[in-house]
Amino acid sequence: MNLLFIADPLVGFKTYKDSTYAMMVEAARRGHGLYAMLAGDLAWREGRIVGRMRAISLTGGDPWFAEGDAEWRELAEFDAVIMRTDPPFDQAYLYATWLLEMAERQGARVFNRPQSLRDYNEKLAIARFPQFIAPTLVSNDAGLIRAFLAEHGDIVVKPLNAMGGSGIFRLRPDDANLGAILETVTRNGAETIMAQRYLPAIKDGDKRILVINGEVVPYCLARIPAEGETRGNLAAGGTGVARPLTDRDLAIACSLGPTLKQAGLLLVGLDVIGDCLTEVNVTSPTCFQEITQQTGFDVAAMFVDALERLAKGAV
Repeated sequence: MNLLFIADPLVGFKTYKDSTYAMMVEAARRGHGLYAMLAGDLAWREGRIVGRMRAISLTGGDPWFAEGDAEWRELAEFDAVIMRTDPPFDQAYLYATWLLEMAERQGARVFNRPQSLRDYNEKLAIARFPQFIAPTLVSNDAGLIRAFLAEHGDIVVKPLNAMGGSGIFRLRPDDANLGAILETVTRNGAETIMAQRYLPAIKDGDKRILVINGEVVPYCLARIPAEGETRGNLAAGGTGVARPLTDRDLAIACSLGPTLKQAGLLLVGLDVIGDCLTEVNVTSPTCFQEITQQTGFDVAAMFVDALERLAKGAV
């Protein structure tokens, strides 16, 4: 197969932990051709969706890749197009999903499905599965957020379009900076945010559970907050510890799996704190390498297995 990865610049990859890199290594090991491009290099030209891309090969050294000359090619030429651009989900990302959806209509096989990248906001998507979530409010109104805080006594607030723990605050009613924080996170009421009841189980880790084409990876990565930190995200200094799924973890993931598969979401990262689903990550879920290194379960192989089946038209 020839695979096209739409990702952030390759020179910025942290290959010791990057999941896109792990996908590429496994695909190359199986003899598949690799190409890479930026989402900003998509174009609609003469009625066709094309991209300015380069063939890449893995060197096993530093730099970790070699690339060919840039060329414009139709996305429909590839066996699979893997969209792995990191958030924020901004206007440029939105435009990319529209162009990728046009490419789909021309025969391209795009994973994750562009429409579902739009439909499944990584924070708001939990509203589709209310039986698994903690008390949650979504609003830009400081009065509603204050009332939610008064009701629950301890909450976290976070933006709807960020990643890696960016912009997350823990709030209590006696916080002297409460007003300033709400003004900042809502941009004085211009930005809608999510507020959730604080879950003390975060001390045991914010668990990332991977679902690949509806099937659940049997291990999660519990991202444990650093001392004095609320956020477990690895980007915020958390420590990743791989663990077998609990019965509750498995129940959540197995319940969501068929719905996610039906939506064309090949790879999803569920975030679970304690017994509660907190996010449904669809843009560029990670933690492949950490789980594999600590458990021996080859997540990248499971992913490429599923990709090969889908590219061949198998369910």
